[in-house]
Amino acid sequence: MKRCSLGVVALAVTLTACGGNDTEVPAQGNDKASAAAQPSPSPSATARRGGRPVVELPSDVTYTFDWANTGDPAKDAVLADTEQRIKAVDMAIAEQNPLHTTGVTRFYDADVTVDKDGTAALVYCEDQGKAYNKFLETGQVDVTPVSKDSYVVYAAALRKNENGVWVTERLSSQRGSARCRP
Repeated sequence: MKRCSLGVVALAVTLTACGGNDTEVPAQGNDKASAAAQPSPSPSATARRGGRPVVELPSDVTYTFDWANTGDPAKDAVLADTEQRIKAVDMAIAEQNPLHTTGVTRFYDADVTVDKDGTAALVYCEDQGKAYNKFLETGQVDVTPVSKDSYVVYAAALRKNENGVWVTERLSSQRGSARCRP
């Protein structure tokens, strides 16, 4: 799947009031969340946590968050708020762009570190191998073959705001990441 550039994603994040920009974030932390453990909370439970808005996406857009609850409330909150940011970005892109995404996008291999100063670092992978562009006017889906570029690594710097929401302040990505390829 061909995704928009990080600059457009940063704009979309700003439009949805989730914060963020496209500056580089150094990878930090060493606490791996096991991909084989528990699934993420349901979208409605995650969306309602802390009075956050519900992010509604088209029915043909599906996410799999293969990162487990860590047992640490702060780390789990970082992961849950990151799930909402990811969905909010795609919602903003869908509403602002003539291309719409369809299919399944999998997120996995989360590595999160929470510092006592109210900041956090998160590195995670995305598998776009089964996610495609969909043309809104025709409904045609542009099915592309899986390649090394289907795998993306992200590094995010987050800060907890006054409402207790983990806001992404910086986000960088690298397409074709060897870390994320099977």
